[in-house]
Amino acid sequence: MIMADGKQSVVDTVLSQSNDVRLETNQIENEELIELDEGNLLAVNENKIDTKNFKVKNEDILLALTRDATQVLFNSLWKLPVEQKDGAFLITLPESQTWLPREKHVPKKRPPTKWEEYAKTKGILNKKKSRMIWDEQSQEYKPRWGYKRANDATKDWLIEVPDNADPYEDQYEKRKTAKRERVAKNELQRLRNVARAQKSKVPGLGLTPTEKPSKDHLSKALAVAHKSTASIGKFTDRLPKEKPSKFTGKKRKFEPSIGNFGSEKEKQLKMLDIVSKKVPTINTTKAANRILRQDEEQRAQEKKSKKTPKKLKGRKATLGLGKPGRQGGGNKKTRGKRKR
Repeated sequence: MIMADGKQSVVDTVLSQSNDVRLETNQIENEELIELDEGNLLAVNENKIDTKNFKVKNEDILLALTRDATQVLFNSLWKLPVEQKDGAFLITLPESQTWLPREKHVPKKRPPTKWEEYAKTKGILNKKKSRMIWDEQSQEYKPRWGYKRANDATKDWLIEVPDNADPYEDQYEKRKTAKRERVAKNELQRLRNVARAQKSKVPGLGLTPTEKPSKDHLSKALAVAHKSTASIGKFTDRLPKEKPSKFTGKKRKFEPSIGNFGSEKEKQLKMLDIVSKKVPTINTTKAANRILRQDEEQRAQEKKSKKTPKKLKGRKATLGLGKPGRQGGGNKKTRGKRKR
């Protein structure tokens, strides 16, 4: 009874606290003024705001408007078709009405792998297998793969030696080697699929045998053979006239932290010179010549505009305003002789 009374008191306190809290309603006034775009999960509240009241309580007004728009958006989302999958509710959104620019391009569809292309051509369907299977040896369900898997061939206490196999060969080690090879092959196929999807260089198997090997192929095979020892070719004997291989790679050289300050100063000045060359320099002579040329062209245009037309020149000649020697021109003596 003591426990029951204690629980009843806790329930009463919770109910009393819940009565004090005022929950907001999901019915919004002026709902038709809120523009919705369910495809982009966008709600635009177009209700008018009192400017005088907004200057005093701007945060509260903005919070209330945002809450109303969000409530109307959620009300409209629950009216859409809903389906339940893996304990979650999924809503199928309609097509977006508002065009929004994208920062990046639309992601491309992943290209199919070699196995997917082969299965499509052969009509092979992907059947989902169960995770747990029955183990005959332990008489219980175990994982199909991974740690403590069922029917593990490497854990057999007895392995029958095949007729065509070496009787002194370790069959357990043979199975482990075959498993490592399968794992390596699967990893190589995975890397090839990733490289093919990213349109990069597909990793190969190293040096593969060819019918007519080239000089570079032989030199690369020789470099690989030199480094196949435990010392990575440090103590491998060289031929008398063997040239250093060009496939050995380049070692990175790190300068000491304490060294010649003169060389360090020279490198820093060289770097500053490279950076300063990127800044465009102004050729003063070329700029001055361009300005002078523009001034000359402007003066020439002004002179052309001040010249009189040809018709006006003819009228001046008839009125006696022309140059000496022309009709109506010259001095008074010559004009009198011509009249006589």
